[in-house]
Amino acid sequence: MALDESTENPLPRRAMKAELLDAETELALAYAWRDEQDVQALHRLINAYMRLAVSMASKFRRYGAPMNDLIQEAGLGLMKAAEKFDPDRGVQFSTYAVWWIKASIQDYVMRNWSMVRTGSTSSQKSLFFNMRRVQAQLEREAQSEGVELDRHKLQQMIAEEIGVPLRDVEMMDGRLTGADFSLNAVQSADEDGREWIDALEDDSEQAAERVQADHDNRQLREWLITALNGLNQRERFIIRERKLREDGRTLESLGNELGLSKERVRQLEAAAFQKMKKTLEGQSREVQNFLA
Repeated sequence: MALDESTENPLPRRAMKAELLDAETELALAYAWRDEQDVQALHRLINAYMRLAVSMASKFRRYGAPMNDLIQEAGLGLMKAAEKFDPDRGVQFSTYAVWWIKASIQDYVMRNWSMVRTGSTSSQKSLFFNMRRVQAQLEREAQSEGVELDRHKLQQMIAEEIGVPLRDVEMMDGRLTGADFSLNAVQSADEDGREWIDALEDDSEQAAERVQADHDNRQLREWLITALNGLNQRERFIIRERKLREDGRTLESLGNELGLSKERVRQLEAAAFQKMKKTLEGQSREVQNFLA
């Protein structure tokens, strides 16, 4: 069922004119959809309860979301409820649909409240929609009793009242109090003022680091070539195939190619490493300075 997203949304007016279902008709439509996949029955059930979706959407206007979007999200929740409703459970469809409609609207509001994820756990969700109401109630009670509440004490009382951890209250208070700012906003009123994004540290590799890395790689390559030149042809072949290939070969495969046993290839590999080590030890001071 498509929901009109235009500025002058006719859906609320249509919803108010929709038929009112009696319990028997509602049950018959629910069975027709569940058992026979009767799409017409599904649409009739949804249309009949769109007034409920519109009514619930209107309760969330204070969160600043466009009414058309809230109605659309409420409609999506209503459709989800109609698709999943089981008439055998003995629950009225309107009672079942309320949960799905509310959940759909709340998820939309929380997704669009801030670019920073506002919360995902049940306690955070409860805080988001109840914190300001509970806070106002506690402040009124404290004022009537002539008691002054500091911020920390108020947050503790909110946590106890809603039944959530204090750290969640502190986090949500910061989320609801603050607002999103653009990184492209200018830091000062001057025309040549820097944007805030210019103050962020560039964590990409800098030119000096790239030059040093290139130099180090060239030096390591030269040492490796020098060490390999100290080996005979067979030893170089074994080292290259075993260690310098991305998918190094096994001792067994090299043995089959060279006509040697796996153990003999292992011995030749160990001897080649000893030769390379001695070659590099001849440059030990330079190597140690490089690695220091």
